[in-house]
Amino acid sequence: MSPFIVQESTLKGKNGTFETLRLDLMDQTTKKYKDADIIVFNTGHWWTHEKTSKGEDYYQEGNHVYPRLKALDAYKRALTTWATWVDRHIDPNQTRVFFRGYSTTHFWGGQWNSGGQCHKETEPIFNETYLQKYPSKMRVVEYVIHNMKTPVVYMNISRLTDYRKDGHPSIYRKDYKPSTTDQNNSLFEDCSHWCLPGVPDTWNELLYVSLLKDGRGTWNT
Repeated sequence: MSPFIVQESTLKGKNGTFETLRLDLMDQTTKKYKDADIIVFNTGHWWTHEKTSKGEDYYQEGNHVYPRLKALDAYKRALTTWATWVDRHIDPNQTRVFFRGYSTTHFWGGQWNSGGQCHKETEPIFNETYLQKYPSKMRVVEYVIHNMKTPVVYMNISRLTDYRKDGHPSIYRKDYKPSTTDQNNSLFEDCSHWCLPGVPDTWNELLYVSLLKDGRGTWNT
């Protein structure tokens, strides 16, 4: 599945082909899971300025490619496409739909590509005044889900993950080398994904409880 939920595509231009993101079309993998008993959707982390060609000649609807479009606006359009697809193609009597929210990142002193760090973080955040601002993307998610016909369980994990600045791989990734200096390590720190076992196990427990509470089919026994 596309990390954007909607379809990644290519388009021919004057100078050859270039990548676009079809905000009006779902990813082609939908036919593989539309009849599943349980579907958990998620998208958010890839909707950044850097990963969407800075919003320039990247977002497409129909034959129109936007010369420039803000990531948050494009995100709302994509989620609206997702919501329309769910309402049209998902049978709520057969399929339970979940949407897992945006998990917080903890880059200090920069972003993932500009020296951001979370190395040597060994404890969660205990003082709520240090938590980050609630992600604007999640307000979009809440708005879209509220206007859907199909019941969707919204797993809001944003605040939950905000406390866990200590839960990221940081410099300890697959290519970690002990001899690398802190200065070099800071260029490759991972402060957005999570260690396992760890935070994602809590998401699984919440999903499990939601399924038990829902009481569908054999879940009643």
